[in-house]
Amino acid sequence: MANYEFSPMPRDERCCRLSRRSRVCLCLGLLVLVACAVVLAAALTWSRAQTPEPLAWNGAGTTRNLLELVLGRCYSYTQLVRLDLRSKDCPKILDAFKNAFISKNPCNITKEDYEPLLDLVNQTVPCNKSLFWSKSKDLAHQYTRVQGEMFTLEDTLLGYLADDLTWCGDPGSAELNHQSCPHWNECLSNPGSVFWKVISQKFAESACGVVQVMLNGSLSEPFRKSSTFGSVEVFNLDPRKVHTLQAWVMHDIGGISSDSCSSASINELKSIVTERNMTFTCQNNYRPVRFIQCVKNPEHPSCTSEI
Repeated sequence: MANYEFSPMPRDERCCRLSRRSRVCLCLGLLVLVACAVVLAAALTWSRAQTPEPLAWNGAGTTRNLLELVLGRCYSYTQLVRLDLRSKDCPKILDAFKNAFISKNPCNITKEDYEPLLDLVNQTVPCNKSLFWSKSKDLAHQYTRVQGEMFTLEDTLLGYLADDLTWCGDPGSAELNHQSCPHWNECLSNPGSVFWKVISQKFAESACGVVQVMLNGSLSEPFRKSSTFGSVEVFNLDPRKVHTLQAWVMHDIGGISSDSCSSASINELKSIVTERNMTFTCQNNYRPVRFIQCVKNPEHPSCTSEI
């Protein structure tokens, strides 16, 4: 019988054979990775094709960090400013606010879109404490901060949440549109315009007793029917609850002082109010508000002579 000798495979050959196997596995792995990358790229391309660019408008886009701002304002108001509302559910209020306009055409917003939000925030302003304003926002707010007991719309929770903010969504996305939102003259049914109209109407409907309105006497027409006060609020005052409207016509310090209470526009306001069975009174440069104006100009002759 022949004798065969089996010598062990040289170590170098074993290493080479293992290296070839490794290279095969590596190639297969690379092929899998390339295939996954191709599939992912195709999916992303398809996703972009399915998500069109948001609609473009002429107004400023949604305020940055809008949702965080609204939620933070809600907590600040309910936990620090008005403790009688501390039981309000701020996350639910935020969701109701967001759902009113998100994923919707920002030119087709309706009053009904904001109804769930209004249902969550039922705030009562005490009688004789409602202060409306037109073209005198800053001065009205300075007065309520000093006076402490009166409310402008922006001193209520809903007005406080949204003051000076801009927001809109887009029908093709569940995200906020930070690029642009409709300007008021592009469409009246935009998220901001509808919101302020709805809560202005609610603010007026809830007023009672004696109510006040601060008007800008430095304008040629202190009262304008096209303003929010002239087109929404004055017509939603309930004569069964409101018996008197007091107009405070304020003139700028150093500006032309006139008897604005006898002007044509104020007479028009008087006619609207009296026809709705409410008493109307008017006062030029209401003294408590004039004090506030003079804080920044204490030496001006109009301040030293009038006060």
